[in-house]
Amino acid sequence: MTVLKSFNFFHTTPIQIRFNDIDKLDHASNSVYQQYYDLGRIKYFDEVLEEQMDFEVEGLVLAGISIDFLYPIKLYDDVVVRTKIFSIGNKSLKMSQELYNKTTGKIASTSLATLVGYNNNQEVTITVPERWRMRIVAYEHDILFEV
Repeated sequence: MTVLKSFNFFHTTPIQIRFNDIDKLDHASNSVYQQYYDLGRIKYFDEVLEEQMDFEVEGLVLAGISIDFLYPIKLYDDVVVRTKIFSIGNKSLKMSQELYNKTTGKIASTSLATLVGYNNNQEVTITVPERWRMRIVAYEHDILFEV
């Protein structure tokens, strides 16, 4: 299990749990958790960066991710994804996310991800654009910078 430090999450995204997300055990299948995290990540970037990424020229791609499953999510639970960028390097950033179940009051899952700046047209990594860096820092208030 990944040990996460406690973060101040400033961004949340509500999740609509679909009937087909539910498995034979009557809870959300672990395979859909990644989809929930993806929804939270895209909503975060759209709102915080105040633009939609053009992934062909200037985007962020997942380089690594870990997910811990703590408590089940059921069909009628009220769930949100909490998202935070907690560290920015030159070409990468680190993101923490959690699925918070408002129905049970429990964190159902946690995730840590590393994202890398990427130009898909040229198939090369890129520096995280300065305008994104400034918007993230202004939004997060308590971000760390890597050397």
